[in-house]
Amino acid sequence: MRGQASILHLDLDAFFAAVEQRDKPSLRGKPVIVGGIGPRGVVSTASYEARRFGVHSAMPTHEARRLCPHAAFLAGRFHAYRASSRIVMGILHEVSPLVEPLSLDEAFVDLLAADLPDHTTPTLTRLAERIRADVERRTGGLTASVGIGSSKFIAKIGSELAKPNGVRIIEPGTEADTIADLPARAIPGVGPATMERLSRLGVRTVADIRALSHAELVRELGKASGEWVHGLAFARDDRAVVAERDAKSISVEDTFETDLTDRADLDAIIERDAALVAERVAKHGFFARTVTLKAKRPDFTTISRSLTLHGATDRADVIARTAKALLDGVPIESGFRLLGVGVAGFVPAAQEELFTAEDAAGPVVARTEFPASVDQPERPRLRADYAPGADVVHDTWGQGWVWGAGLGRVTVRFETADTPPGPVRTFRRDDPALHVLEESPLVE
Repeated sequence: MRGQASILHLDLDAFFAAVEQRDKPSLRGKPVIVGGIGPRGVVSTASYEARRFGVHSAMPTHEARRLCPHAAFLAGRFHAYRASSRIVMGILHEVSPLVEPLSLDEAFVDLLAADLPDHTTPTLTRLAERIRADVERRTGGLTASVGIGSSKFIAKIGSELAKPNGVRIIEPGTEADTIADLPARAIPGVGPATMERLSRLGVRTVADIRALSHAELVRELGKASGEWVHGLAFARDDRAVVAERDAKSISVEDTFETDLTDRADLDAIIERDAALVAERVAKHGFFARTVTLKAKRPDFTTISRSLTLHGATDRADVIARTAKALLDGVPIESGFRLLGVGVAGFVPAAQEELFTAEDAAGPVVARTEFPASVDQPERPRLRADYAPGADVVHDTWGQGWVWGAGLGRVTVRFETADTPPGPVRTFRRDDPALHVLEESPLVE
């Protein structure tokens, strides 16, 4: 354990939704929900305006529509998210060479490698506020929450306590007191199944875990998980910030003799591949944080979608369910010649989110991201699919985004991040003057 607060954790607030609100002036201050828009879709990110209606990440989209029918439901624009992420990670690298990205919107920074006069609270506060101001200025308005502590676990707790748009520095010596009254779920590794076992022992809070002996935890949770949970309950965490993250993954792919277009067939293949992946994950003693779906169209265009879970898993049903949800956001009418399921982001314990909607101002956001190894399309992106939120340009009206599409029509609101809220116009779907911009939100 470090004797000084020297690890920083930055988390962008409601990242995907915030990028959409930044780039779409008419959505600022209004509920925005990003994720799968089909009947089996899952919410990836909800803006804070939507969260007030009970919408949260990982919720089925149909339930989100029931709770907040007036929200803007958008499919997502990953090129825009990656562009903003690169800016933020660049800012963090200006502070320290040791930056460990966890996803597009989250990273640890080792401040021992930073040029700081000291690690006192005033100095750290000024640093955190400067970083947050740089993020907001250079990304065009995105906000971030920052936590600083003596370990990764404590820094992460700090950023969660700072949400939204705040700073929390947990001074050395106060770590145990800070986490004592938090729910036991605040400890990574304490998920629903683990919590059920602990509840039988009367555990509700982190302090309750401390009241159990080391032997009791090991007997109840097993050696690895028991020791992990016992150590974090006492705020003991000596994990280093690793600038070069392990890129290992496990995946299974199938290439078909004839292109598949039937959803039931695709779901069956996903379930089979997920079972094989889970078997390999368990064999190595891993738990995976990220699930990836890969598909290749008949024209060899490659599509990859990934979702970073709230925690980590080795369960085939969780992997399959997540991969199916990722497929919901991909048009299947033209078929696939290849389909694959993979996992990455391995950790030694099955982790759950630090907080839920009942524990904090808002729920922890599910992270959707592309792994570094995602294949690039082998030809220009398709223009035929007009997903809600997609960037388009009209030869006469200029740049805008898809407000909705159906019955051979596409409705577009013409505005950008640099304009006031713009007008809405409807066009034929095959209007030759209307184009999906090259950076389509559908095929990456």
